[in-house]
Amino acid sequence: MAHCGLQQAELLLLLQILLAITACSLLPSYTGAYTSNHTAGVPPVPCLPDQAAALLRLKRSFTVTNYSAIAFRSWRAGTDCCRWMGVRCGYNGGLVTFLDLGGRGLKSGGLEPALFDLTSLRYLNLASNDFNGSQLPSTGFERLTELTHLNLSTSSFSGQVPNGIGHLTNLVSLDLSTNFEFTETIRYVPNIRVHSISSVSGPICGSLLSLRSLSVIDLQYNMLSGPIPDFFSNLSDLSVLILSYNKFQGWIPPAIFQHKKLVTIDLYLNHGISGYLPNFTNSTTSLEILNVGRTNFSGTIPTSIGNLTSLKRLGLGATSFSGELPSSIGTLKSLSELEISGLGIVGFIPSWVANLTSLTILEFSDCGLSGPVPSFVSNLTKLQKLALCDCSFSGEIPSYISNLVQLQTVLLYSNNFIGKMEFTFFRKLTHLSILDLSNNDLVVVDGANDNPLASSPKLNFLRLSHCNISTYPNFLRNQDQITWLDLSYNQIHGAIPKWAWDNFPNFPSVINLTNNKLTSVGYAPFLPVHSWKLDLSYNMLEGFIPIPLGPALLLDYSNNKFSSLPSNFSTHLHEVGVFKASSNKLSGKIPLSFCDVINIQMLDLSYNNFSGSIPSCLMENVNGIESLKLKENKLTGQFPDNIKERCSFEALDFSGNWIGGQLPRSLVNCKNLEVLDIGNNQISDYFPCWMNTLVRLQVLILKSNKFFGQVVPSTSDEKDHCKFPTLRVLDLASNNFSGTLTKAWFTKLKSMIVKSENVPPVTEYLGIYKITTLITYKGFDVTISNTLWSLVYIDISSNAFCGSIPESIGVLAMLNMVNMSRNSLTGPIPSQLGRLSQIEALDLSFNELSGTIPQELASLDFLSTLNLSYNKLEGRIPESPHFMTFSHRSFLGNNGLCGPPLSKECIDTASPTVVSHHSVKKSVDIMSFLFTGSGFGAGFAIAVVMSWRMPTRK
Repeated sequence: MAHCGLQQAELLLLLQILLAITACSLLPSYTGAYTSNHTAGVPPVPCLPDQAAALLRLKRSFTVTNYSAIAFRSWRAGTDCCRWMGVRCGYNGGLVTFLDLGGRGLKSGGLEPALFDLTSLRYLNLASNDFNGSQLPSTGFERLTELTHLNLSTSSFSGQVPNGIGHLTNLVSLDLSTNFEFTETIRYVPNIRVHSISSVSGPICGSLLSLRSLSVIDLQYNMLSGPIPDFFSNLSDLSVLILSYNKFQGWIPPAIFQHKKLVTIDLYLNHGISGYLPNFTNSTTSLEILNVGRTNFSGTIPTSIGNLTSLKRLGLGATSFSGELPSSIGTLKSLSELEISGLGIVGFIPSWVANLTSLTILEFSDCGLSGPVPSFVSNLTKLQKLALCDCSFSGEIPSYISNLVQLQTVLLYSNNFIGKMEFTFFRKLTHLSILDLSNNDLVVVDGANDNPLASSPKLNFLRLSHCNISTYPNFLRNQDQITWLDLSYNQIHGAIPKWAWDNFPNFPSVINLTNNKLTSVGYAPFLPVHSWKLDLSYNMLEGFIPIPLGPALLLDYSNNKFSSLPSNFSTHLHEVGVFKASSNKLSGKIPLSFCDVINIQMLDLSYNNFSGSIPSCLMENVNGIESLKLKENKLTGQFPDNIKERCSFEALDFSGNWIGGQLPRSLVNCKNLEVLDIGNNQISDYFPCWMNTLVRLQVLILKSNKFFGQVVPSTSDEKDHCKFPTLRVLDLASNNFSGTLTKAWFTKLKSMIVKSENVPPVTEYLGIYKITTLITYKGFDVTISNTLWSLVYIDISSNAFCGSIPESIGVLAMLNMVNMSRNSLTGPIPSQLGRLSQIEALDLSFNELSGTIPQELASLDFLSTLNLSYNKLEGRIPESPHFMTFSHRSFLGNNGLCGPPLSKECIDTASPTVVSHHSVKKSVDIMSFLFTGSGFGAGFAIAVVMSWRMPTRK
């Protein structure tokens, strides 16, 4: 069933966590279906030698562990393989027909081809093993022509589904899913990029069309993409179709929902697929599970859904649903799980919900429903999960919820609930394990504990973010099973009590205490916890940075007052993927111990007082760092030039230091580099045309250094080797660059010409890799971080460029900002700038530009900041409703200009040309866009230093 706020990236991480905690021994899903058709007993003919040889080669392909040794204890040469554990033979001459190695915890680098010599196999189960991200073999499966059941789920295979599987025309059941338990908590996993989780990907191959006998298709938890094939609706025996947790796209044929034998249709969490729910006739009565949650389904929910009288689980959590909820849902008396979303669904919780007395799960999320929680919910006494998430419910949380004693999950976050909530409210809910009250107007307090012997729930997950908590909750003293604790964005002050750390269990937890007023962690320098994620950022913590003694994946200590790192901290960080300690008071040299953290992917030590040079071992990149941020420290010296081949750097930010010398030429080994920010240093070098080999480079910031020479080479051969087709951000401001800007050079900036269809850079990957840069934007100093890739700009201000502005700049249609101020540019402003339909800020001030202001500029709908001051422009300023919004400061220092907004009137009598816009669209300021955000991994975080830069004369 769907879950409030579930995200696929989070699912992948939790899968890693759960598999690390315990090796799931999942029983084969379809063993019963197979064995019921076969007579038990030992076959009269022993295993043939070639069959035993193939099985032994398969055995040798697995890494020997204590677990695998047990699994293969009976697999000995010279014995009858038909009697080996997990192996059965048919009555067809000693041929293996059944092989079950599911849930054995086996490890292998790939699937052994000898498996395909077992051509009589009818049942094959390799589920819940570890094949280390290897691809399924492209050939071999087509040889297993007798196969009826194939289960490769949860086995860390990657790549595409091989075409050979499409030739298995006898298949009845195909399971390529990634199954795991505890899915109720997976939406809360921190955004950590994980490499070890693999899944099959790509489109579903058309050869599956030949599998006419399929009755079960389970492909959940993969990376499958492309359209969902129409032929699924033509599989006459299909009863189960599970495609959830993938990346399918396109339109879903309505005929799938009217398939008469289908019992289960689960499309959950495929954001790219769209469609609508058709009319359900009385003959469509087989459906027991229907889930289109977290898809792009739209339209109204049909009244005819009441004809699905066998429904037990109904998931309608697609936020584009609209209209009224049909009361016919209230007639589905067998319904045990109901999930509904839709921002267009408004009103109150409908009264027909009271009729669904068999409900164990009730969820309204991401919806337009409002008002108090109605009293009839108290009649749903079988409820195990109540989720009223991210809607507009209001009033106090009703007291009768504490009487729904079967509740295991209560999710009431992101509403308008008010009042004081005492934790003793939940005392009677002894089965409660998951509680989230975050983001309301509640004040959560301990409550009077008048009976210390009274039973209370043992929570596994507790989230109380934005709950106006002022002291560390005392009710947590008795909570010793919590594996997820979020008390972020409160006003908790003082020290974290020592008992708080002692209460955490001896297996990894997630602990989020960010944005409070904590002054001490109570332990130093090591914490007695195991933590997948420990977030202490944005507090007032001092002294040693506390390090968990157990394994951790993500540690965030940023924005505190920490001054020291323990001397031997690296010995406890072997599993750490992300280490963030920016904006503290750390000083001295950067510890070489960071080079010993072998799994680190992101290291952020920005905004501290580190001095000395960058450790050579960090730049050598032997430990796989992908994002390295050392900005705004006091680093000196030169960049080490020892970067190894197959360098893993994707984002480098060394801005705001005192680093001199040249850029290291060994950066060419970083083929995945997408972000390089070395602004505000002392680097003296030529423009790095040699970086054109970095084919993924999208952000290049060289501002405020001592670069010199021409950006555009003089010889034709050099010009051809100075292409940067993937650049979206180019900042060369405040250097000593000179020479002219050529037409050809602009036309080679391909990603500024058309929208790139490439995957966003590392700034997007699961929200981890964030770059921050200070740009002069619309007269403000603006710090932009997070998804900088959404902004396309060129800044060459404060250099010594000369000559005219090439007309070819007009082809850079994706530009949002252009700053060419404070150079020696001459000639007219090219009218082709009027083609930059996305531009919002244009600064050409302090140059020697002449001629008139092109009328075309007045038609730029989104242009909201314009600075043409201190040039040699003349003539009438274009008049348009849009141009009238610009201050007179945009045109100062041009003695030949006249007309509004300047006080100087034009002496000619000709009527001014008034430019009318082709749309009435209001100018959209990109700064307001940056605040809005738009879903998974999108949006900006910006901070503006409110110091308007008044133009001053050179």
